[in-house]
Amino acid sequence: MSDIVFKTGEATVLAAEGQYTDAMPEILIGRVDGPVGHAFASMMGQSAGHTRMFAIRACNQQVRPATLMVPKVTMKSMAYVELFGGTVQAATADAVLDSVIEGVLPRDQVNELCIVSLVWIDPRCATDGNLDHQDLYRTNYEATKLAIRRALNDEPSIDELIANRHVIRHDLFVPDT
Repeated sequence: MSDIVFKTGEATVLAAEGQYTDAMPEILIGRVDGPVGHAFASMMGQSAGHTRMFAIRACNQQVRPATLMVPKVTMKSMAYVELFGGTVQAATADAVLDSVIEGVLPRDQVNELCIVSLVWIDPRCATDGNLDHQDLYRTNYEATKLAIRRALNDEPSIDELIANRHVIRHDLFVPDT
């Protein structure tokens, strides 16, 4: 049985110039018979605007470990749903499979583990006539692989967080100085 019980990771990969394709997945990895598996199963239901789906590479090609994609933003249009269930789903599935191929995720445990991936797609992507699907794929693929690696390596470490406490600031908050 896997000793991966509850691992979390996140990553941000920025868009190409002029695109809204930043990717910021938050990953939860653990055993199917543990807390992550229970969360995974309880998230299988749908709620308005938050369609969840498995990461598949193509029809009949669901990746292992089973990966549930959950949108961070309410999906308000079919165009947004198509991005989530198209380009981003492909990127997520490929990142999970390549993480197994590269040995980041243990191949002998793929049926004992599951992944919940909280996925960000900027709502502007759904209406952007110049959307670069290749860049949307790239950012989500790279960020998902990085988030998986960080989860399994417990990154950042507490020492890194403490060392950077007064050096690194949140991108969207500037405290009064």
